[in-house]
Amino acid sequence: MVAMTAVEGAHLEIHDVSHRFDLEGATLPVLDHISLDIQPGEFVALLGPSGCGKSTLLRLIAGLESPAAGFIKADGEDITQPDPSRVVVFQDPTLFPWRTVRQNVALGPEARNLLRQENDRISEVLALVGLQQFGSAYPHQLSGGMAQRVALARALVNDPAVLIMDEPLGKLDSLTRLTMQSEIVSLWQQARFTALLVTHDVEEAVFMANRIIVLSDRPARILGEISNTLPYPRKRGEPALAELRHRALTLLGLDDSW
Repeated sequence: MVAMTAVEGAHLEIHDVSHRFDLEGATLPVLDHISLDIQPGEFVALLGPSGCGKSTLLRLIAGLESPAAGFIKADGEDITQPDPSRVVVFQDPTLFPWRTVRQNVALGPEARNLLRQENDRISEVLALVGLQQFGSAYPHQLSGGMAQRVALARALVNDPAVLIMDEPLGKLDSLTRLTMQSEIVSLWQQARFTALLVTHDVEEAVFMANRIIVLSDRPARILGEISNTLPYPRKRGEPALAELRHRALTLLGLDDSW
């Protein structure tokens, strides 16, 4: 695999954050007094039921919205708007169908008028995600897993300090999903950005992350945190991983299914 220049991840502080939506004159609470301290280079998974507010918290961290209460800081600075140092990868790769793989990956450098200077960097990240031979392909010619690799390359070409992933593997088949989990961990180990992953897949959370934050139903509040100190690469059949899954399910009130 191609080596990647290490990036220093950002330190994130989420302090007493609450949020709500105003819908047709009614207030819908979404987040309830969330506080987290995420160290540079940490891989944190936000685990909780569908619709609990996980994605909303990611949007606030990305600067796409401002919290109704509390504050979020990156390296001591208030997050008030989007920034190239914090890149979001969504469940849908959202590739432009009229652009080739390489042209999709080049969107960031192109927007900053750095396309010529970043030409080698674009080639580097395409090789990093295993798509160096598909630069001239179009999105309709790619499998779901390949399209998501393009989305990751498009994020990594910007050398983010924070990679924010909103269920990025949710639409993939189970075998591709397992492969991509390992590939994302490998990319994180090389680049050392701070990684935030939203998922409702317990096994995915404990397999990939250093720390799992378990959230309640909406409005989301923190039910508990699980530290995962198992070394990488991890083996899915490890008894210690099974115990971590059990702890997460217990916090979610699903331990009867164990």
